[in-house]
Amino acid sequence: MDAFYASVEQRDFPELRGKPVAVGRAEARSVVAAASYEARKFGVRSAMPSLQAQRLCPQLHFQPARFEVYRAVSAQIRSIFLDYTDLVEPLSLDEAYLDVTRDKKNIRSATLIALEIKKRIREKTSLTASAGVSYNKFLAKMASDYRKPNGIFVVEPHQAEAFILPLPIEKFYGVGEVTARKFKEMGVHTGADLLKLSRNYLMSRFGKVGSYYYDIVRGIDERPVQPERIRKSYSVENTYAEDIHDRFGLITELYRLEKRLAHLLERDGVAAKTVVIKVRYHDFSTQSRNHTLPYPVSNFESLHQAVRQMRDSFPWQDQGIRLLGVGVQNLILPDAEEHSVKQLSLF
Repeated sequence: MDAFYASVEQRDFPELRGKPVAVGRAEARSVVAAASYEARKFGVRSAMPSLQAQRLCPQLHFQPARFEVYRAVSAQIRSIFLDYTDLVEPLSLDEAYLDVTRDKKNIRSATLIALEIKKRIREKTSLTASAGVSYNKFLAKMASDYRKPNGIFVVEPHQAEAFILPLPIEKFYGVGEVTARKFKEMGVHTGADLLKLSRNYLMSRFGKVGSYYYDIVRGIDERPVQPERIRKSYSVENTYAEDIHDRFGLITELYRLEKRLAHLLERDGVAAKTVVIKVRYHDFSTQSRNHTLPYPVSNFESLHQAVRQMRDSFPWQDQGIRLLGVGVQNLILPDAEEHSVKQLSLF
């Protein structure tokens, strides 16, 4: 979807159409959840601090997030996808992979399917979507960003090399800001530069993901579209309007997070062997601790006991805390057979 959250706000509030819009709150400690294309022209981006966004675009309109609305629209869009294929792998509320090899409508062209889906999304939601069409997930993802907004781009097998090699390394899906910087320090600025490096060399510099980089620059991506995933973790966190400086405030906020997380575990009937605490300090440095327990945690009492044992391992004194998070990993599902294909809901 094109600037999904912001586009929904412009659709529902006509006075915002054609104007720079950011979804979020215009206050300290808040960040932009989404930016309209009008706002992006000023350099406003998602995850940017709201005050920075305001400095870049003084006329920016902030809209509070309405996730219940975004989830409802996402459900409408997914219902359209399922008319064409059962193999739909959501990445988020506004993006998904579709494998249309088994063509439910017998259209016999992935490009025509994409065009028809775009048309139906516009008719049903009054929103625009962009599509990438190719023979694997990496290329389809890259192509979907190529002609935004409201675009479609097709990469056929014989076109893959010409499409990939000129791409700036920071545009490769799976290459984040830190990795892009590391690549550039190695003299890798484009796909053509990456193509020159061996698999062993990339793995020596990046570990297992180095093998992924070796393959994708050659147009190879064997990952299937997976509509069902096993959930691997639960977590909750909170960013605070004012830094936490005292131990009482810290313990109080951890207690609240524990209650929220325990509610999720009890709701889903899940236990976990590993507890994780995440802390972000006033200078944006972040630390996390995880501890695997001899017993599983499944309710507030057991989770609280585990967090109490871990919390003093952090340097709390004289460091303002702007974010706290508590999570669990190594999940134990209530019925392994029943949950072996437990789906993570898009909604």
